[in-house]
Amino acid sequence: MLPKFESIFSIDCVIFGFDEGALKVLLIQRNDPPFENWWALPGYFVEKNEGIQEAAERILFNFTGLTDIFLEQFYTFGDVDRHPQGRVITVAYYAMIRISSKDNLHPNTPFVKKAFWCPVNEIPALAFDHSLIFEKSLQRIRRKISYDPIAFELLPEKFTLTQLQNVYEAILNKKLDKRNFRKKMLSNGILKELDEKQHGVAFRAATFYKFDRRTYNKLFKKELTFSKE
Repeated sequence: MLPKFESIFSIDCVIFGFDEGALKVLLIQRNDPPFENWWALPGYFVEKNEGIQEAAERILFNFTGLTDIFLEQFYTFGDVDRHPQGRVITVAYYAMIRISSKDNLHPNTPFVKKAFWCPVNEIPALAFDHSLIFEKSLQRIRRKISYDPIAFELLPEKFTLTQLQNVYEAILNKKLDKRNFRKKMLSNGILKELDEKQHGVAFRAATFYKFDRRTYNKLFKKELTFSKE
């Protein structure tokens, strides 16, 4: 007869957004021990009769109020001592979304005091091993941005080339050569130029573009690499 066993699983979500020229990550302030009042990633335990994906969506909604977010698994963390109360294995998810309003974060659980968007270069010490989870997710998107158009998930539907470059620089944490970046992006054929320019700006109005996902999916996935300034 096989021995009985019980595994405790949790979900942790790393949600990236881009706002005010900075790459940001969604944090919550815990209202429950251990690590009461600490900042942390949105995460909690998976219920016994619940699937992993279902749990991720439920936890993200309860802790932040966000719904209809595409979440992708990227790593499993299972160090024996990662939770002070016992063995907990966590499945980590990440997402990249457009920040539409600063007022759309509404935690729906007493376990959370509040949720907010924190610039990635101002991340405080996080509860449990959430600093490690965050760093692992940041490494993941920095690698993925070279071959997948994930940067467009952070932008509005219409954007300028400068806005697009700002997103790439924020993710990669380095300056990119403007001429080389624009040449590379425009030569890929995945940007659709719109007959529309910026309004009400003091400088020369820039043209708006739109990401052509259909063309991208149909034609190719080309590695996007850029030289330093």
